[in-house]
Amino acid sequence: MTDCGDPPPPLLVQGVDEFNRGEFFECHETLELLWKSERAPVRELYQGIIQIAAGFHHVGHGNHRGAVTLLERGLARLRPLPAECQGVAVGELVQSADRALLQLVRLGPERIRSFDRRLIPALRIGPHVDA
Repeated sequence: MTDCGDPPPPLLVQGVDEFNRGEFFECHETLELLWKSERAPVRELYQGIIQIAAGFHHVGHGNHRGAVTLLERGLARLRPLPAECQGVAVGELVQSADRALLQLVRLGPERIRSFDRRLIPALRIGPHVDA
């Protein structure tokens, strides 16, 4: 059974790379393949990242409600996980995504275009992994 202590599968590494390039739709598509094939609880990691990526995709398209909703859902899935899962720095992602969500809420739908894109976190996979 797959769990958080396992090394990241290749599709996770690919999804992290896509996320970090701002290719949120592509990240969603890549990780969805992994999420759909996984039955173990680690699938929460994949779905959480998928939802965070989709949230930032919505930010880029000016969809405030979609962005806030998906960031909240993704964070809810990631918060119970360990600080690191399959090499991904989950704790850092949660903290950074929380800051981005807070700014989105403060801006509201009328000012979503003012969102500071520097608040979009980078996903980090631990140094023991060749990414």
